[in-house]
Amino acid sequence: MAEPKASKSRSKSKSKSSHDGAASNKSKAAPAPAGTLDAHFTPCADVKGLRFGAQLVTRALTVRRASPLELPHLLRAAPSPSSAAPAAADPLSFAPTTTAYIPTSFAILAHHAWHTLTLGLGTRNSKAAVFVFESATMKAAADAAWPGVVPLGDVGRRLLRAAPGAPEMARFKFRKGCLTFYVYAVRAAGARGFARADELRAVVEAVARLKDFLDHTAMLALPGQRSIDVAAAAAAQVGVVH
Repeated sequence: MAEPKASKSRSKSKSKSSHDGAASNKSKAAPAPAGTLDAHFTPCADVKGLRFGAQLVTRALTVRRASPLELPHLLRAAPSPSSAAPAAADPLSFAPTTTAYIPTSFAILAHHAWHTLTLGLGTRNSKAAVFVFESATMKAAADAAWPGVVPLGDVGRRLLRAAPGAPEMARFKFRKGCLTFYVYAVRAAGARGFARADELRAVVEAVARLKDFLDHTAMLALPGQRSIDVAAAAAAQVGVVH
């Protein structure tokens, strides 16, 4: 009678050990809490890219790297001239760690022409991509490796997948009428948190506050210019029509 007891005891012990092992493995594999920024980061090989819908013609249209002053100008996020805060301490001073790709003049006019030729059935949804890096060194490496102008269909292959150092990225998407913003936070693989969280928040909040762009040609209507390809000095003027 004692032997079955011992067998039962060993069975219980084995079952308990197996349960504890499974619990330990589960706890090791548990992802970061959904409310944290870490939960949004994915290896650059797996991060979601741009979305095009059914109209593949959009993939061929180009975006170009914006000059340092164009992004805050486009987002209407330039700090007030009366602000006493130094530029380096201002989260809206995007240049040190942020790179943006915005539609070229060709892309804007092509969207307008395509929409006209298809009697209003062509897509009017262009895209802009904003990359907020965790350091100025990481931004400099990406700027050196990435092309200045790239077709929208190549953003995933030539920017996201080809980012130097195979970093992690978190993607945030905002539809603003005929222009969709994709904001990517970029950090080193295996890192925790995000060193430029304030700058990322400033970019995301500025995009969220934007009113819808009703027409691509409105992006050409910056003061004193007829083209979005403009010198940085002209881009520093105040006011964006949209």
